Amino acid sequence: MHPTTDNRPALLLAMGEGIAGRLLTDAHRTRLASLARTDPHLVAHDLTSADPRVTAALADAEILLTCWGAPPLSAEVLDRAPRLRAVVHAAGSVKHHITDACWERGLRVTSAAAANALPVAEYTLAAILFAGKRVLGSARRYAELRADHAWLTESADGGNYRRTIGVVGASRIGRRVIELLRPFDLDVLLYDPYVDAPPPGVELVGLDELCARSSVVSVHAPQLPSTYRMIGAAQLAAMPDGATLVNTSRGSLIDEQALLPHLLTGRLHAVLDVTDPELPPSDSPLYTLPNVLLTPHVAGSLGNELHRMADQAIEEVARYARGEPFAEEVRASDLQRSA
Repeated sequence: MHPTTDNRPALLLAMGEGIAGRLLTDAHRTRLASLARTDPHLVAHDLTSADPRVTAALADAEILLTCWGAPPLSAEVLDRAPRLRAVVHAAGSVKHHITDACWERGLRVTSAAAANALPVAEYTLAAILFAGKRVLGSARRYAELRADHAWLTESADGGNYRRTIGVVGASRIGRRVIELLRPFDLDVLLYDPYVDAPPPGVELVGLDELCARSSVVSVHAPQLPSTYRMIGAAQLAAMPDGATLVNTSRGSLIDEQALLPHLLTGRLHAVLDVTDPELPPSDSPLYTLPNVLLTPHVAGSLGNELHRMADQAIEEVARYARGEPFAEEVRASDLQRSA
């Protein structure tokens, strides 16, 4: 009898403290161990660590499985990982840990951005439909009055029939939002300077026109120098009275100082899952304005939704192990126009 050769690629988990426990179930760890040579319970939080287990695993690793809080893959780290060929990211953006040294080294990179896009799109759909029904205002008034009231009269300008929804950015999330809006009797506008042919049934327009025509403006563009404060004073002033601004992208895309006067007067409404800064000051009126729904960046994968990202990432590991191309490969050129 001759000993068999284990041809499975070596894999190391690398992510922030506490993330692996929320990302991976026991079933995930078992499948990882079947696909790769790995200790599915060893998680590297610092790839420059002197921990001998991390040092040895990194030196042998052909794949890094990363998630939120992954340490940057600097040239120094890559020098300690001579066999590394691929990074499988079980989350969205790879900009926080994939460095120029990775591309120079020729590493293959994939991400679970598609899996993370779905909960953001679902949150956005809910925000759009609730905005049309004036749910936030009705709920607050109901709590105040606690009595019978002429709700049909007060909500005469509400409803979601033939509302115009403006989607800013045909990103992965923006396109998913458009797909989710299809079953509803809504008119959809799209602004994206890189799109020549919009999806069927969607009208491609300029940003100013989109803001002027939309009852709800939903922002899904990436955070880039060119998108900084793209929703500024002119665009906000163009939005119709009573319109709602939804932002699940990044706070820096909206000029919040220009937005605030419209919110303080009640002329506009807002659903903000992200702000700039990420945590508003404790005295910010965004916390208490009756026409603002402020949430703490929870639109993305949360709770058991992390398992969807793990599923996608492990499928990519399986593809690599079989010698197949990644389904969701990320290239350096993609990062110029994506989050």
